[in-house]
Amino acid sequence: MTIRDVRPDFPVLAREVDGTKVTYLDSAATALKPRQVIDAMTRYYTEVSANIHRGKHMLSEEASDAYEMCRTRVAAFLGTRAAEVVFTANTTHALNLVATGLDLEPDDLVLVSGDAHHSLQLPLRGRATVDWIPTDASGAVDLEAYARQVERRPALVAITHCSNVTGRYAPVAEMAALAREHGALTVLDAAQSVPHRPVRVPELAVDAIAFSAHKMLGPTGIGVLTVGTALTERLRPALIGGGVVDWVDTESWVLRRPPHRFEAGTPHIAGAYGLRAAVDYLDALGMAAVAEHDAWLAEVLHTEAAKRDYLSVLAPGPGERSATLSVAVRDIPDLTEVAQSLSDSYGVMCRSGHLCAQPLVNAAAGSAVLRLSAQIYNTAEDIRTAFAALDELHPLLAGA
Repeated sequence: MTIRDVRPDFPVLAREVDGTKVTYLDSAATALKPRQVIDAMTRYYTEVSANIHRGKHMLSEEASDAYEMCRTRVAAFLGTRAAEVVFTANTTHALNLVATGLDLEPDDLVLVSGDAHHSLQLPLRGRATVDWIPTDASGAVDLEAYARQVERRPALVAITHCSNVTGRYAPVAEMAALAREHGALTVLDAAQSVPHRPVRVPELAVDAIAFSAHKMLGPTGIGVLTVGTALTERLRPALIGGGVVDWVDTESWVLRRPPHRFEAGTPHIAGAYGLRAAVDYLDALGMAAVAEHDAWLAEVLHTEAAKRDYLSVLAPGPGERSATLSVAVRDIPDLTEVAQSLSDSYGVMCRSGHLCAQPLVNAAAGSAVLRLSAQIYNTAEDIRTAFAALDELHPLLAGA
């Protein structure tokens, strides 16, 4: 382990499958939650449980203060201002806010990462003319080709920071700088990067960053969209109603200042308590240490996969990667039974399918893949356990 042993903090890891401890390797789908997050959310429901910004009684004030403190805490975590932090339901919601709020026209050009999650690509494909940012055989962005693309002056560049399929990181700062030179806005899907490494808004210099709490040890149902100055006034709120207006009469209404104009209705208040606890937890570990641990686990994943000739790694090769690995398995085109067998017979939890990135997976593998994805609570032994289980299953299921 390159980080202190945090496994006792995660109650799910105490579960067993037929006497075998659970090995959780599906953190790219959702991360497990430490007791600190669970306790923070329980505290809201048992001690406060009031709405925010809708009353002056003590409990409402306490909830409102905690909610805004979470916003301030997230802003500090990202190196930005609290006024630029919008709370959303998840990354998908955040990316849709950008896609719908920009009022793109069908002939507007939008460049989208070739490894984009469906949640990044689909909201834009339905509204504008999309061109894919090219990658090489290893999954790395072809910066020379991208530089030629931005000369066509796209309205928006939508970038995947870290692929949920290959784990490969994109050179975001360079891509954002090129986009800015040609007048394009940039939005970053950081769902797979924020949980694993320091992500600082000033360093990346993108106009918007989207991510979810549930992938960074926090609760489901709350996400974040950072909205920079260049984007704020151009972005139209997707929803109108309670919480987003300062004044309403029978003739008109006045929107609140950002970020509140983008947060209609009662939000996931307990989720904000949990998100703050998750940020505090990661900060206490140190994001540099978290990143080092993640890089080490990525190396273990690729080393183990390379030992097995029946596995084909998607986008192999050198480069910065998170601890996320997807493989095709020789002679087993349908990996559903493999994933089920790993779970039910070995206690290994991982993902099979197209991973909400079907164009990429189909192009790289021709069919569904198996994905192993690790987090701070995983060890090298967890990864070796998963591969040893695959070694036993492959001859049993190949050609079945």
